[in-house]
Amino acid sequence: MVLLVDDQLIIGEAVRRALADQPDIDFHFCSDPVHAIDVAQQISPTVILQDLVMPGRDGLALVTEFRAHAVTRSIPIVVLSTREEPRTKEAAFAAGANDYLVKLPDRIELIARVRYHTRAYVSQLQRDEAYKALRESQRQLMEANLELQRLTNLDGLTGLNNRRRLDEYAESEWLRAAREGADFSLLVLDVDDFKRYNDTYGHIAGDSVLKQVATAIHTHCGRPSDLPARFGGEEFAIVLPGTDLAGAWHLAETIRKAVEGAYIPHTTSTTGGVVSLTVGGICARPRNGNSLLDALIRADKALYEAKRKGKNKVVIHQLADPPDSGGSLGRPG
Repeated sequence: MVLLVDDQLIIGEAVRRALADQPDIDFHFCSDPVHAIDVAQQISPTVILQDLVMPGRDGLALVTEFRAHAVTRSIPIVVLSTREEPRTKEAAFAAGANDYLVKLPDRIELIARVRYHTRAYVSQLQRDEAYKALRESQRQLMEANLELQRLTNLDGLTGLNNRRRLDEYAESEWLRAAREGADFSLLVLDVDDFKRYNDTYGHIAGDSVLKQVATAIHTHCGRPSDLPARFGGEEFAIVLPGTDLAGAWHLAETIRKAVEGAYIPHTTSTTGGVVSLTVGGICARPRNGNSLLDALIRADKALYEAKRKGKNKVVIHQLADPPDSGGSLGRPG
């Protein structure tokens, strides 16, 4: 697709005839340089042939304008001039021209230049499209990988983080708190009399209760650093980096009251006829080399203590001396 911009009709006719017997070359002529950009936008040429000397418009300025416009920025421009002067050529190339021909050029040479620049331009467009497609493919792959990673870290029933993610996050935050001398809190939450609930209402209803409890837990974990997770069965856990005893207690009580206040019927419950939660936890300032395992064991002990006190309660221990034994996150046997 060739666009010739030249104010001389005789030049336009000569170029048209030179290209007329080439069935795969379309020719368009613009005699008014003022409208050259508009015409180029309409026909999308693969090569622009442009005169340098035209009345009312500087040819070099038009080349610069072609290069500044988004639609024509990359289209090859072959400058046509009556001058065979190095300085004129230098100025043309500096303005953004791709080639320079003294008019009127030989027909064979003109066709060869048109084909050469067209092939180069079309190849560039194809490369650009391939690059865009590759970038889009990479973006989609990255999103898919992130989604896969997210799903890998989620519990299928409740939508909370799973045990694997809990282990990883708790360990990393424990070590970070040890490095920075920061508070670290951990809550363990257990649905009271859940076996009785399943026996009374069935496992499908039990799954629904776990989802509602998970929603209550997730809703009240407002900080980005809080990590609620399903610990296993009817048990949940929350890692609370940078949270002191008062903050951990407040969150635990808020969640406990939210579950109790949902008034989910549980006629065989020993805590008052509705589904309830018991919460145990610890708050500590870890030291380098101390173990998260003992902290979790002591959170479990706090949970059992709350159970012994009648369930639907919160017990959180402040660990004055960080645990010293080795190990990793896990439940006591």
